[in-house]
Amino acid sequence: MARKKQQQRTNNEFELPKEKAATLADQLGGDVLAKLKAAKKDMLAEEKVQEEERIAKAAFERKQREKNMSFEELLNQYGDKRSKF
Repeated sequence: MARKKQQQRTNNEFELPKEKAATLADQLGGDVLAKLKAAKKDMLAEEKVQEEERIAKAAFERKQREKNMSFEELLNQYGDKRSKF
């Protein structure tokens, strides 16, 4: 019987109360949570800037390729798109 009581006690020690489980936000201090949120906001802003730069670079490279195309390549690409004037 003594073993049963010890086993029951050890199992109960590791269980969280069922009415309210502690979250990570509850365990962290308010200043740490604010720093984490600010870091997340900065990372998202940096990611957005990098994506815009990538798009601008791709557009610039596309224009440069078109600028360096020979007349034959341009004619093959845009030859059938004549206006009817």
